[in-house]
Amino acid sequence: MVFEFFTPGIARICANAGAEFVMYCMEHTGIGFETLKPQFALCRALGVAPLVRVPATEYHFVARALDVGALGVMVPLVDTREQAERIVSFTRYPPAGRRGAAFGFAHDDYQGGDVIEKMRAIHERTLVICMIETRAGLDNVEAIAAVPGVDVLWLGHFDLTNFLGIPGDFSHPMYRDAVTRIVAAAKKHGKAAGYMAASPELGREYLGHGYRMIATGTDQGLLQNATQQLISAWKSSK
Repeated sequence: MVFEFFTPGIARICANAGAEFVMYCMEHTGIGFETLKPQFALCRALGVAPLVRVPATEYHFVARALDVGALGVMVPLVDTREQAERIVSFTRYPPAGRRGAAFGFAHDDYQGGDVIEKMRAIHERTLVICMIETRAGLDNVEAIAAVPGVDVLWLGHFDLTNFLGIPGDFSHPMYRDAVTRIVAAAKKHGKAAGYMAASPELGREYLGHGYRMIATGTDQGLLQNATQQLISAWKSSK
């Protein structure tokens, strides 16, 4: 997940490391589409899926992200089935949804061709990720998972503990129950469950829980941790 390093090389670095996707965060960074558009193009040229966490459940974030080249959107704070249905509608052209049509631009590689076939292919490839990170979202997780077009239920672990009144307590029974409930809802409706694992241990743990879309942590966190480990190792060897 990229929060800080919106550079020309970040997509190649992630691809070389074996990443299948790069998730760019708009929610907590203040980054805009002018910066993200070339990032999406770089990812697609490398065969890495460019995804973006938009800051809110609004049409102008979701549809614009797709128009400038993202192959999927992560939407925070999804509380209800109705919200999920509205989000999906922003990613689909009529009659399946209400996304405005513009072809021959970034999202279809500036190519011509049959627009009906383009719309079919775009619907098929577009990934929709709903973040479950509030008490309401957790209460409605089965209904959200049942929405056609929702592909992934993403555990927003920090926010979820905040909304449950147990900030940062990932060993609390309420949180552990939520971990299980999200996976169960995803499996029941043929969807995937997602999680950001900041360490190899967490990645193995959540894969064991049944989470199948795993992010490897944040760019600044990975850099800081690796640098700290090197410095600590050098100091301890003196």
